[in-house]
Amino acid sequence: MNHTNGSVKFEGGRNIAMKVPPHQHEATVRFYRDVLKLEPVGGPQGEAVGFKFGANNLWIDNVPGMSQAELWLEIVTDNTQEAAKILAQAGVARCDEIEPLGDQFDGYWISSPCAIIHLVDARQGSWK
Repeated sequence: MNHTNGSVKFEGGRNIAMKVPPHQHEATVRFYRDVLKLEPVGGPQGEAVGFKFGANNLWIDNVPGMSQAELWLEIVTDNTQEAAKILAQAGVARCDEIEPLGDQFDGYWISSPCAIIHLVDARQGSWK
């Protein structure tokens, strides 16, 4: 389900990122690949391995320095700049420092009130 907030439309994106510490990464990939036998999505994206997860893509990222796994979600919008204003007015915390996206990427990181990280990006910038 999508939601329009004035002139900005928010939708859940197709990508879910599971950020996993190195000591759990191989076993986690093996679980989704060998036990659940989920279909791979493309090739590895750096340290991320992707699987089809219903209508979504599940990316399992190997992240040094983490002590436990985290789940990160994607929100797509038709206007990231207006969305940023709406989110700021609602008191939503920006947390761009958690992972660089590059200067050319049309998006940014936010945290929900319960500390779930969300990538907010333009629909056309979303990983396929």
